[in-house]
Amino acid sequence: MAEEKKLVPGDTVEWETSQGPTKGKVKRKLTKPTDIKGHHVAASKDNPEYLVESSQSGAEAAHKPGSLKKK
Repeated sequence: MAEEKKLVPGDTVEWETSQGPTKGKVKRKLTKPTDIKGHHVAASKDNPEYLVESSQSGAEAAHKPGSLKKK
């Protein structure tokens, strides 16, 4: 099992989208189920996700730690 990435609010990260790589900032770690713009995020303490904000569009989305690359 891979070690959980240590990301904190304010970290700059990059992730892949259908339009190519996108950069943004970590806003917070999600450790409980939540809804973001009508999309249910099944985060938990054992399966956390990160709320990130795109630098290009300003849109917020949740991503699993394995899909984010710290820059």
